[in-house]
Amino acid sequence: MRIETSDNGDATAKVALTGRLDIAGAEAVALPLATLAGAKQALIIDMSGVSFIASIGIRHLVSAAKALARRNGGLVLVNPTPLVAEVLATSGLTDILPIVHSDAEAVTALSRSHPA
Repeated sequence: MRIETSDNGDATAKVALTGRLDIAGAEAVALPLATLAGAKQALIIDMSGVSFIASIGIRHLVSAAKALARRNGGLVLVNPTPLVAEVLATSGLTDILPIVHSDAEAVTALSRSHPA
């Protein structure tokens, strides 16, 4: 699992995940996601490079989303593959982990659900 963070210094960070969000992948992203969730107001997570997601991976995403929500922040997932989107939808977590299809939609979703 590869994690790349784009941080332009504002309250929102963009994170691109690439690989499998299985046990090993989840371990690789756990600390960076928790750190960003504690430091930022919002996270936009590009999921287009994630080919597989396991329950442990979902757990780390939910933990980050809840940490942000406690501070009136938010998290959105951008462009998950159909398989990953189906797993997230089936898990019933799309209220906590909303799925959008562009960065513009992500910014709109974050501003709508968590106004400044």
